[in-house]
Amino acid sequence: MSKIKVAIVEDNKTTREGLETIVNLSPDFRCVRTCPTAEEALRVLPELAPELVLMDIQLPNMSGVDCVARLRELLPDVKAIMVTVYEDPDRIFRALRAGASGYLLKRATPEEVLAAMREVHHGGGAMSGEIARKVIGYFREQATAAAAVDQLTAREREVLELVVSGLSNKEIADRLNVTLAAVRFHLKHIYQKLHVHSRTEAVLKYRPAK
Repeated sequence: MSKIKVAIVEDNKTTREGLETIVNLSPDFRCVRTCPTAEEALRVLPELAPELVLMDIQLPNMSGVDCVARLRELLPDVKAIMVTVYEDPDRIFRALRAGASGYLLKRATPEEVLAAMREVHHGGGAMSGEIARKVIGYFREQATAAAAVDQLTAREREVLELVVSGLSNKEIADRLNVTLAAVRFHLKHIYQKLHVHSRTEAVLKYRPAK
């Protein structure tokens, strides 16, 4: 049975060679190309048509996330796993939205890397336990924020929308034709319901929950 073709896009030489060794020592996979930049990957990989790509997120110039999105336009069937040091939910979701099928930390063991590759190749999704916990935590936070926003009255939502737009308390009062004291009253209740202490915190909590 022919081995599954894999490409590696990673700017760090040591990491790139380490991943290449892991891939080539496996009975299931073979590395057909390693690339230090996204630009090189987009130039050479379409012709090689790898079935699976291990992609670093933080590459010089074009990011790994953008590279995955572009690569999937050129190779619609290719599957990508992000292999990175970054654990924050924003990067995770940007990568998944771009079309990545898995997300692993660089400290993952060779066994974990190969298990993720097999899972993704067979149509599944793969991420380390740490990443999975962060994803679950992120969704819980969003659910909590959404529940808090649902408690706002129509007027409080109106005030908060204007805060999000960058208006000052006085500008909000003028826009809604109410007193400055009324705006402050609404903001006090908004802060209480969203469990925040400032305009910035209120905006940050409101935006993802909308």
